[in-house]
Amino acid sequence: MTGSMKTILVTGPDGYIGGRLIPRLLAKGYVVRCLTRNPDNLAGRPWAGGVEVRRGDVYKNEGLEAALFGADAAYYLVHSMADVPGFEKMEEVSAVNFARAAKAAGCGRVVYLGGLGKDGDRLSRHLTSRHRVGEVLRAFGPPVTEFRAAIIVGSGSVSFEMIRYLVERLPVIPTSCLLQARCQPLAVRDAHSYLVNCLEKPRTAGRIIEIGGSTVHCYEDLLRIYADIRGLKRRFINLRHGNIAVGSALVGLITPVPRIFAHPLLESLSCDVTCGGAEASELFPEIKPMDYATAVKRALVRLNENAVETSWTAAYTPSYAKAYTFKDSEGLIRHAHVLDIAAPAEAVFRVFAGIGGERGWFYCQWLWALKALQDRLIGGIGMRLGRRNPDVIRQGEVLDFWRVERVIEGRMLLLRAEMRLPGKGWLQFEAVPPGLFPPGQEPRHGTCTLRLTAYFEPRGLFGNLYWYSLYPVHVLIFRGLALEIKRRALAAV
Repeated sequence: MTGSMKTILVTGPDGYIGGRLIPRLLAKGYVVRCLTRNPDNLAGRPWAGGVEVRRGDVYKNEGLEAALFGADAAYYLVHSMADVPGFEKMEEVSAVNFARAAKAAGCGRVVYLGGLGKDGDRLSRHLTSRHRVGEVLRAFGPPVTEFRAAIIVGSGSVSFEMIRYLVERLPVIPTSCLLQARCQPLAVRDAHSYLVNCLEKPRTAGRIIEIGGSTVHCYEDLLRIYADIRGLKRRFINLRHGNIAVGSALVGLITPVPRIFAHPLLESLSCDVTCGGAEASELFPEIKPMDYATAVKRALVRLNENAVETSWTAAYTPSYAKAYTFKDSEGLIRHAHVLDIAAPAEAVFRVFAGIGGERGWFYCQWLWALKALQDRLIGGIGMRLGRRNPDVIRQGEVLDFWRVERVIEGRMLLLRAEMRLPGKGWLQFEAVPPGLFPPGQEPRHGTCTLRLTAYFEPRGLFGNLYWYSLYPVHVLIFRGLALEIKRRALAAV
């Protein structure tokens, strides 16, 4: 199969692997179609204008027929990262729906990325489910190329971020028997090389191919190697017997990775996940997988350059933060601050579009940190997730404990709260240039207007009490934030 005029469907386009796969398929000349539950989340991607986007849901069996119609191949990159009840059944139902729809649509091949591990071993529930998904796709669908990989190492990957934060933040690192199993980490760029190149290799259809990096390590060594690369002196203490529940709670406390993600990752440490043969090198002689240390160094370079292409956080929404879209309707409490700024709207936009992450929240940072701590204490995410890039913001991305609901470049940023609240909250920044005002209401020449508006839709009496009890704090924070945006915008012109 060559790239010319071949149509490829990608599921999970807003995920870590799918979001990086799409531009590589486009570069090869393929016509790419995306299947997603929320097309709005793809609006800010650099490649969004070059793909077809279809709304659908594999679990609910919605939109699959239309998405798969005319597709020459399809990537199945849908799986549960979280330790939630019944995820195995959901994954099986989703795979059955997709496989049957792919076969009915005449799709030539399905490419699936699963997990390493020998079927005879005591695999974790998540690895067992990944293998089961592969079985279902083969049983009900067209020919399947199933890649099986261990942890993926790259800037923004959940496994790499967990290792990075543990080593960076803990001077003394507890280890146990949980960290003695062997794994074969794979660099994210090598993973994508296998995924893309298999389309041009008919021999890979109907095969299970184990892929991994050029080196094998125990999990404890992954932490030690990272520390050595960063020049960090860390002491490792062997606790002999490990406890997955305690370990996942520690990871959830120390790193941005929530406990419900950490638990299945730690559970998967119980068995070796290494490649059992040379099939990958025989089928893909052109791919020379890099070693773990090199993959870590490359990931760190991308982080230092603020060039993280995708992050695991983009596909993560806390269970308590249901997806909802802002509608300016009755029942909303509005709190606005308006300032004229003698600066172009684009300059003002650049300031507020760079808020959060390492830059913080510009004004009364200690109050924002206190809110984050309070959110963590009641089971929320706090501000652990940060932001992917300090200067570039995309729709659908995470920004600390907010989700970017809408971006109008040079004009507006709308954030949706993902902290635990007795209601629904948004924070909107607008830089309105003079030309968009009604006649007679324009600000003076060369001046734009900054509008900072907090919206809250309270849930019952407690929601109203929550908002109005914090009204003095909101006045302080939002007024100060607006003035600080003004100061920074004026300093930049």
